[in-house]
Amino acid sequence: ASDVERFLAAFHSRRDAVVREARRLLSDERAPGRQKLLADLVHNLNENILAEDKEEDAPWFEGLESRFKSKSSYMRYSCESRIRSYMKEVSSFISNVHPTARDAYKRIIELMSDKLKSVKYNGCYFDRREEEAIRLCTTEGWFSCQGPFDCDDCPCKHSINPYSNRESRILFSTWNLDHIIEKKRAVVPELAEAVKTRDGREVNWEYFYQLLFTVDNLKLVHIACHKKTNHNLSCDKTKIYRKREGTHKIS
Repeated sequence: ASDVERFLAAFHSRRDAVVREARRLLSDERAPGRQKLLADLVHNLNENILAEDKEEDAPWFEGLESRFKSKSSYMRYSCESRIRSYMKEVSSFISNVHPTARDAYKRIIELMSDKLKSVKYNGCYFDRREEEAIRLCTTEGWFSCQGPFDCDDCPCKHSINPYSNRESRILFSTWNLDHIIEKKRAVVPELAEAVKTRDGREVNWEYFYQLLFTVDNLKLVHIACHKKTNHNLSCDKTKIYRKREGTHKIS
């Protein structure tokens, strides 16, 4: 075992005593900085990260609808809600599509909707019970910030475990699934333009689907790493159209 592992093991074995002492010190402490350190220590040591069901960690579920019986089911729902909101934005853009292209645009919306339903709106990204290859967290539920759209990783090493306690669950809602190639400025307008100017060609809707709804173009970022400036990135022109097929196959 490493030095860190030995230290943590020793610390964990005395956790209850540490919590009692921290609470005692906190009751007498008046300095805001020290208060926060002690409060965070008590808070973190009282986490019930591995608990999954409501019966095991009732405080985690406070404020949620009664239909959620496990942490993972709520976290999956949380991710699905984000993806559904992206689909609504794509659908609502139809008023900006050229009238002659609206039927074709609607057809693409239907194809994307069917694809999303088949994969349960990619709720797997936030579900720690899923396979490692398709989730964005560890088996314990830790998420790491993937950094701003123009960086390879997070310079601040932000991390969070929304499975640990109610406060972290709420804070995680401020983390963003950020589109590298921007949804509103680039992807959706490009899709509308592609449908309008297709001139007999078949729009590669699956390419746009990947950009809008998958981690091919989504990065999980802490609010401080979410840059809202223009990304100045555009779709790959070579992937907008594809050779026409006899049927619309959803893969």
